[in-house]
Amino acid sequence: FPLLPRKMHVQSRTVVVAGAVAAAAAVLWYLAKKRKGGHLNRVAILDAGAQYGKLIDRRVRECKVESIVLPLSTPASELKGNYGAIIISGGPGSCYAPDAPAFDKEVLDLGIPIFGVCYGYQLLNFAKGGQVELADKREDLQEHISVDTKDCKLFAGMQDKQRALLTHGDAVKRIAPGFRAVSWNTEGKVVAIANDKANLYGVQFHPEVDLTEKGMEMFNNFLFNIAGLSPTYTPKSRHQAALDEIRGIVGQKEVLVLVSGGVDSSVCAALCKEALGEKRVHAVHVDHGFMRKNESELVEQALGAQGIVLHMARVAKEFEEACTSVKGKTVGPLGKTISPEAKRMIIGDTFMRITDSAIADLKINPDNVFLAQGTLRPDLIESGSHIASAKADVIKTHHNDTALVRKLRDEGKIVEPLKDYHKDEVRALGKELGLPHELVWRQPFPGPGLAIRVLCSDGKAPEALSDKDFISVMQVANAYTAASLSVCELPVRSVGVQGDCRSYKAAIALTLPTETPIKDIDWTTLFAISRRIPSEVKDISRTCFMWGPPITSSAPATRAVAPTCCTQDVMDQLREADAIVTKVMIKYQLEYKISQMPVVLLPATFGEAGKRSIVLRPFITRDFMTGKPAVPGEELPFEALDEMVKGIRALPHVARVCYDLTAKPPGTTEWE
Repeated sequence: FPLLPRKMHVQSRTVVVAGAVAAAAAVLWYLAKKRKGGHLNRVAILDAGAQYGKLIDRRVRECKVESIVLPLSTPASELKGNYGAIIISGGPGSCYAPDAPAFDKEVLDLGIPIFGVCYGYQLLNFAKGGQVELADKREDLQEHISVDTKDCKLFAGMQDKQRALLTHGDAVKRIAPGFRAVSWNTEGKVVAIANDKANLYGVQFHPEVDLTEKGMEMFNNFLFNIAGLSPTYTPKSRHQAALDEIRGIVGQKEVLVLVSGGVDSSVCAALCKEALGEKRVHAVHVDHGFMRKNESELVEQALGAQGIVLHMARVAKEFEEACTSVKGKTVGPLGKTISPEAKRMIIGDTFMRITDSAIADLKINPDNVFLAQGTLRPDLIESGSHIASAKADVIKTHHNDTALVRKLRDEGKIVEPLKDYHKDEVRALGKELGLPHELVWRQPFPGPGLAIRVLCSDGKAPEALSDKDFISVMQVANAYTAASLSVCELPVRSVGVQGDCRSYKAAIALTLPTETPIKDIDWTTLFAISRRIPSEVKDISRTCFMWGPPITSSAPATRAVAPTCCTQDVMDQLREADAIVTKVMIKYQLEYKISQMPVVLLPATFGEAGKRSIVLRPFITRDFMTGKPAVPGEELPFEALDEMVKGIRALPHVARVCYDLTAKPPGTTEWE
């Protein structure tokens, strides 16, 4: 600056230096932001087909870290430089099998911290030179484990004894070079490994589910202490995101919402009304003949108070006579159908056909309307939908995810603003929307209604368990108690979820030698027996306690089965039992403690002609992907349970009453 005065020279140099310093600071800030707040401050979740894969995504986001779910086959080149950590999910496959899901082993050498869960743990060990093979017996239970809290960063700050959910059929037999064992089950078998130098960690159990008590602490340790990420992610308001999605899909057209009266469909209807306005939203309630006692009237009143006018479609006869086509074959009618999957498919497809009729009745242009439904994440996962997971096994078909629904979805004709939500999140949104308390906290009720709580039968009991199986059950029982328990097989099969796969297995019932007051029953021991049996007897997935005289499977009455289908006389039997339970639930305000309370009708007569049996399934869960049965005297007061059981046993059409002792897994929330 030769023409400037000396004083100005100094000032200019100061400005230049200051500018350079500022520029350097900006570069450093940008690099730091890229490391902590940009692409590298997010997690890639490689999906191997886990039933709980979306829960991993949810847990990471609860830690305020962004996560992206990607296929397991994602190449290393797409992950490098874009993610600060990787989590490999569980899945139904075997990593050593010829048809194992594709995986790029170079992912493990990127230098990115990796956390393998269940299948991901086995894959990590196998890909690094360890041995994985079929386990001596599969595990599907919440079990005590020991963890290395001293030297393993994944378990830092925890107690060395805790409970975790183990559900797997394969096991690590030889640990890969460079890894060490950092957790063990009660039998001393390895259930977690670590390579601290490479920041590679794997656990056989599921830290993402509520049944693993310290799972969130493990995610925190992995994300922040191992991967060095920062809790800076703030997702866009989910409420606003749902409104934007509805408006973006629907545009200037109209929406038809199927409303059952449950919180899911009610929230969906309220969102559509807020997004589009009352005139463009048409709410339809389908009374298919499988509703609870007086349910349709209560739904109409509750939603009417919210300014949502329901078009009532009373179509019980149409549903009972409904058929559908599965792989080119006609299935049905529903009133004569036995298969649980066929029932669900018929019901789901009939919903769609009734929707078409409703569109005509409401004089809506079919080319100008979208179908909106309150589909949740667990519905899609259990149905094996590619939306939830590319490789998830089908556990049961949900009515809102049948083949016909998927076809409409592929054609872009369905709006599902809650498809990334779990039940507790929907309730929170319902409160935010101002829905009334009774709708937000209404006990979850499936769209197909009581139809999927009736286990249908042609009057023939399924093939009986072997004598060896009963001996194994008694050995488990005798290991926990000296009390004289009797065991019988219930003459049904029920749906379960084991190792990320669907199961369809036997259920057994335990009876006491004498009638015992509910408060004096040793429930702790019964639950302990129930947790152990599925691991010891592969053909059993459910264990119940049963009231009444002791009975074993040697008694012919245990094989007695009444022909049972979804006809209105059968529905009325279940409706009466369900109404008793609902009344007691309201009396004791149990909707806050008990997440779901299925009342299930079995075709088991126990030799009493014209009668059937009832199962109570009080279930505790937050995510509806895993959970445990309510414990009498804790979540379910003794006096409340006593009122339920006495009321149901007094019904003239009830032979026996059972209490489901089974966690999820191995049993699903519903019996089919």
